[in-house]
Amino acid sequence: MVVLAKGELEQIALPAAQPPLAHVRAVDLSAAPGPGRAAAARALVTACEEQGFFKVTGHGVPPELVRAVEAAAAEFFALPQADKEAAAGRPLGYGSKRIGVSGDLGWIEYLMLGVTPAGALPAASFASWTLPCAADAVAASLSEPPCPLRDLLEEYAAAVRRMACGVLELMAEGLGVAPADALSRLVSDAESDSMLRVNHYPPRPELQGRLLTGFGEHTDPQIISVLRSNGTSGLEICARDGSWAAVPPDPDAFFVNVADALQVLTNGRFRSVRHRVVVSSERPRVSMIFFGGPPMGERLAPLRQLLGDGGRSRYRDFTWKEYKSSTHKGRLAADRLCSFEN
Repeated sequence: MVVLAKGELEQIALPAAQPPLAHVRAVDLSAAPGPGRAAAARALVTACEEQGFFKVTGHGVPPELVRAVEAAAAEFFALPQADKEAAAGRPLGYGSKRIGVSGDLGWIEYLMLGVTPAGALPAASFASWTLPCAADAVAASLSEPPCPLRDLLEEYAAAVRRMACGVLELMAEGLGVAPADALSRLVSDAESDSMLRVNHYPPRPELQGRLLTGFGEHTDPQIISVLRSNGTSGLEICARDGSWAAVPPDPDAFFVNVADALQVLTNGRFRSVRHRVVVSSERPRVSMIFFGGPPMGERLAPLRQLLGDGGRSRYRDFTWKEYKSSTHKGRLAADRLCSFEN
């Protein structure tokens, strides 16, 4: 349950403006090696250069698993508040209305989970929760015993992580970067600092026609973000000219963000996309975001093959731990990369 005082509600209230719909490029990950895959790699690079945002089809994540996770998440957020708060932890676990430690607010409650190479690693208390396994949630069958929410999230995180690594390999191919795992190795590494976030935006209260900020404008600090929602609108992306556009829901695709670390690795050729969530619907929105991050000690710098003529790097060398720590010192909308530029 999201509880905001009147003054806090005023902070996140927005005019009831309706931005135009975004044109989001689609990339088919199932293209076979050859001309089809080469075309998909080129389309992906173009999308990363123009918007820093695209959607993928042919991703291989089973639709029944997606539906099961969405159902399980909705069931979790429908629990009594005391049960949800029992999962609260720092920095992982359940949270409500406060985004980060810098005072940013949103009409949101969420779960934050660490991710291992095998999948998600929620807080220990998750082990006691039993929600339906993937097949059971779809078939609504009681013939099989339920499995913990943890197990379902592990299965989902593992599937999306594999897909994210496939996207990064296709990026490397489109950029002409070798080896093939020049980018994906950072997310597949056993020490990868990756996260799974499950967001719940309840139906908005009546505010005289105004909208609410669900999640304020920001860029993601990691390498890549892979997002899936329950078919409810609200996600908006910012164009290079500063205008906002609404992302149409897609029941079959996953949306992918270029994040800050990937902007650094490509020497600014790819730009991390500024985005936000606006709560405008009477229907609750549930979204699941996999954040693919590098190991904490990984040194981030532009790939040599992407330095261009003169070999000038736009960014100084720094570790992921150093950059991640810097993200906690400012507000959500801050431009965090500017202090790491040469």
